[in-house]
Amino acid sequence: MTEAERVLLDLLTIERLEVDLFRGTGSGGETPTRIFGGQVIAQALAAAYRTVEGRPCHSLHAYFIRAGDPSIPVIYQVDRARDGGSLTTRRVVAIQHGKQILNMSASFHVQDEGWDHQHVMPHTKAPEFHPAREELRNKYVDLVPEKLRGGLLRERPIEVREVDHLNPFTPQKTDDRNQIWFRMKAAADVDQITQHLILAYASDMYLMSSGMRPHGLSWFTGEVNGASLDHALWFHAPVQLKNWHLYSMDSPWSGQGRNFNRGSVYSEDGTLVASVAQEGLMRKARRKP
Repeated sequence: MTEAERVLLDLLTIERLEVDLFRGTGSGGETPTRIFGGQVIAQALAAAYRTVEGRPCHSLHAYFIRAGDPSIPVIYQVDRARDGGSLTTRRVVAIQHGKQILNMSASFHVQDEGWDHQHVMPHTKAPEFHPAREELRNKYVDLVPEKLRGGLLRERPIEVREVDHLNPFTPQKTDDRNQIWFRMKAAADVDQITQHLILAYASDMYLMSSGMRPHGLSWFTGEVNGASLDHALWFHAPVQLKNWHLYSMDSPWSGQGRNFNRGSVYSEDGTLVASVAQEGLMRKARRKP
């Protein structure tokens, strides 16, 4: 297990303070300056799972309210909204400095009999045909101010291979469709609940950048003031994230300073394991005089 993988698994192990009150670590995710959105979602889901027995989560819907402060812990307060015959509902509020930074509803469902269908996984080359995230970032390190290079190059827990990589410093206008392969080898030793938490974390990666592709933008161009506004995730099938998964994303709309993005997560054998939707701010950055 790498140090980055260990840190992520530690982040997902939250502390119970009271019956429905939990505490999670703020630092250690994808971004050093503010808490990565996927980290808060994953910890909020972990808190909800600690109040549910025998039912897997089938969906969650979250709103990002304030940027998270990585220098302090996050408090998660769970409201047991409903325990029904086949469905359980939880509401989770994430708090820092006495204010909400995220609120989330999550629903848990017994495994019922039904009818099955799914869209076919898009055809794309296998992960080994695409460069690793670390290889790409090393390629651009000289274009980043020296004080920021450590953050760019530090080890990440999720292994990523971009299918259609764009130069983040000089991105060309292109199709909104955006695909990555991802996996976490240390997930081989975790249970299905933790698999859900890791997937919730990973589902916030690369998604919002889909809406930037048609405009020739990226987080590195300095033209965009952006942040995730909300995030929805539906779990369809069991996941084993030690194996490669294809995250196929697109952005059917942007306007009024926002963009809308969707994603489908497929296991390597073509099973649709999860669906994602997110809206984010995509405003023009104000130039300093």
